[in-house]
Formats: sequence, structure tokens, C-alpha cells
Amino acid sequence: MDKLKKRWGIKSTFQLIIILIVFSVTGSASVYVAKPFLNWVGLEQGNFPDAWWGSWIYWTLRIVLIFPFYQILLVLFGWLFGQFKFFWNFEKKMLDRIGLGFLFK
Repeated sequence: MDKLKKRWGIKSTFQLIIILIVFSVTGSASVYVAKPFLNWVGLEQGNFPDAWWGSWIYWTLRIVLIFPFYQILLVLFGWLFGQFKFFWNFEKKMLDRIGLGFLFK
């Protein structure tokens, strides 16, 4: 735990626990939100053909949708748990590493 606290620049173990809770809640919530969103836009799993590629397309779309939901929910849950500054900086760094850093410049 000390390595994470040093790497992330945090001092208290309580803050580290809150950050880890936010990561776990965000991951679960983004997976949970993707399915109703696909249903809302009319891309239910039943609308895809029964061939092998039908389910492959559905799951690919769902996994691709999880990424933007995760980004938004991470900052939202970070704010709700009082760690907005940490997660905003984390978000900017993560998007910069995958080549989307221009969004924040």
C-alpha cells in the first residue's frame, strides 16, 4: 500500500481505501450501464443474428461502450467520494497516454 500511496502522491491510508472503492464501484457501474444503454438505442442482443458473428458484434459494441462510460463515471464517483482532484488528474493522464490528451489542452 505504501508503494501506491507514494506513486499516487497521497498520504493517508483512508484516502487510498476511498480511491480503491471508487475504482471498484466505477468498474462495476460502467459494465452495468452499458447493457441498458444498448437496449435504449435499439441494439438489444436479440436484434443480432443467431450466427456466430452476431453475438461477437454485440459484445464488441458493449465492450467499446464500457470505455467512455468508465471515463465519465470515474470522475463522477470520484467527485461523489470527495476525490475529484485525484481522479481528474488521473483521467487526464490516462487519456494522454492513449493519445486523447488533446481533449484537455
